[in-house]
Amino acid sequence: MAVTKKRDVRRSVQQAGWITLEGGFAARPCTVLDLSATGAKIVIDDPTSVTTAKVRLAFTRDARTGRNCEVVWRRGKTLGVRFSG
Repeated sequence: MAVTKKRDVRRSVQQAGWITLEGGFAARPCTVLDLSATGAKIVIDDPTSVTTAKVRLAFTRDARTGRNCEVVWRRGKTLGVRFSG
């Protein structure tokens, strides 16, 4: 019998957020479209500026807050991120 992986419940949040590239200091504004326990879907004006798979997502501009993430998919200006340790 096939095992199906059930996705975590996503909440639509439509909230302003900030992403910081790994090793970077400049926070870039984004919009968090939805959020789950394991990740988020975000929209960023300039997706080409996200040149690394590792980013930090926060709801304030302070880079010390937020969660470490990995970009797992890209569709135009929309990025899917998975939270990491």
